[in-house]
Amino acid sequence: MSSPARPRLWIRPVSVLLVVPFLLAPGPFSRDCPQSQDYSLAEALKILRAIDKITSEGARPGGGRLRKIAVTESELNSYIAYRIEAEKEEIMKELRLKLFDKNRIEGKIHIDLRGQRVPQFIRPEMNFYFAAGLLVSKGGVKIDIQKLFLEDQPIQPLLLDLVIAISARLNNEKATSISDWYELPYGIRDIKTEKGKATFYY
Repeated sequence: MSSPARPRLWIRPVSVLLVVPFLLAPGPFSRDCPQSQDYSLAEALKILRAIDKITSEGARPGGGRLRKIAVTESELNSYIAYRIEAEKEEIMKELRLKLFDKNRIEGKIHIDLRGQRVPQFIRPEMNFYFAAGLLVSKGGVKIDIQKLFLEDQPIQPLLLDLVIAISARLNNEKATSISDWYELPYGIRDIKTEKGKATFYY
């Protein structure tokens, strides 16, 4: 008898761009991926081990008490870079986050649409900068965008939704919005951030 399939915890980084770097778990790629970007493979593997721990322990009763795992901002960014490289993302080439108290985050996203069939008014390369709140409620998570810039120009989230839609089309996935709620992955019950650190409760 074959063993039960492991729950699908991961979501492609480019699918929702901002929300799910907190929630990514390993997909079907090798952990021996060669490192070419400027990140720490040791830090990325630490996150992978944390995900394995949450997956295995989340399936066992915890007596009603939540367990927790804390990761640093540097570890999280190494893991995101590792995932982008390992999955050979075609559109989102960089995502870096800064973590602050009370579930506040800031970040940069580098989008590369060169070689893709996109509307002419869309720049082939774009740097987005954002400030947002991370909302967690009833098993779901959402990014509450408070400020969004394309380079140094303030913009509406609609443009980011358009990029997400283009990505979804290229990957044969259902289009979503940056303002949508997303289900927390298996095992995760809550997420809290403070300056330079995120804590996952499971």
